[in-house]
Amino acid sequence: MAIVFVLLIAFFVLNTWHVNEYSITPGDAQPVAQLVSVKGLDTDPHHDKILLTDVYLTQLTAWGFLLAHFQPHTEIVSGGDLTLPGVPTDQLVAQGYVDMANSKEYAKVAALESLGWKIPQRDVGATVYAVQVPSTAHTAGLAVGDEIDAVNGYPVTNSCDLLRKIGAQPAGDDVTLSVRTAVISPSGTIILRSAKAVKVTTVAVPRGTTLPGCPASAQPLLSMIAVEPVDAADYTTPGSITISTPNIGGPSAGLAMTLTLIDQLSSGSLSGGRTVAATGTISPDGKVGDVGGVAEKTIAVERAGATVFIVPSSEVATARGAADASLHVEGVDTLAQALADLRRLGGEPPIPLTKPSSL
Repeated sequence: MAIVFVLLIAFFVLNTWHVNEYSITPGDAQPVAQLVSVKGLDTDPHHDKILLTDVYLTQLTAWGFLLAHFQPHTEIVSGGDLTLPGVPTDQLVAQGYVDMANSKEYAKVAALESLGWKIPQRDVGATVYAVQVPSTAHTAGLAVGDEIDAVNGYPVTNSCDLLRKIGAQPAGDDVTLSVRTAVISPSGTIILRSAKAVKVTTVAVPRGTTLPGCPASAQPLLSMIAVEPVDAADYTTPGSITISTPNIGGPSAGLAMTLTLIDQLSSGSLSGGRTVAATGTISPDGKVGDVGGVAEKTIAVERAGATVFIVPSSEVATARGAADASLHVEGVDTLAQALADLRRLGGEPPIPLTKPSSL
């Protein structure tokens, strides 16, 4: 009895002790059309079955970590591989919802522009994507999803502009940010409150620090506030297009949402009657980017009955390695390639039902 008691205690401890390891397992694959509502634009009553797919990301207990090594279709990743240095994993959910919100906007723009529309863009600031902990930014209350539109009264256009305006201040100085605080619902809806002033103390950056992805500048960076920003932009689109994605985070549904919008706003069958699944990020100009969990997503789309799976080109080998013979995998780098592949497989070229016009 003593041995049984010890084993029960050990099991209890292992099953309640959370480790910094996560499992990625196959999620759901569902038709995007049922999530889309379009008003003010003509739509085709026939909807092709185009699926988005996701994965389940689960923090493991010590016991779950042991079991995960013996479970099929399970990938184990370290929490440190999911976040930036100094950023806790409790920001992952909010980051996923920020990614999804941006992805839905990019999908609308990419779909409409592929059908001939010219969609105006207006830079409106920078969205906080990650906050280091501890840091002066965290102490000041900045959080994932907040939008910063000014530094010391000077408007901020994008993330690079934010980092440069802060970097021009001496380390140890206070900067006053104009911040629209994000309220993120449990299902992922993001609402921005009215702007308020937030003071944050800058900290020094290592000498010679540059801003990856930003145009070169002769001005050296003197300070920072330990946040990772992304661009915030507004797009003026025709009609009213909404995509409801409760409890789904991340950017990987971008391509599937874009193809669905094109299908709904044009005549004919984009997929040629096939059940098509797609994964990949989308940019407003139609570039398709890499995503995670492709092997697990392949299992999910097979279970949902897809016969074609479109993935980023760099991840074709992963998808084909997990697929059975009934699933045809196509790799693409752009939306144009995805549309061309669908035509080659029997789909029809999209013809917009509403004549595009300049906005």
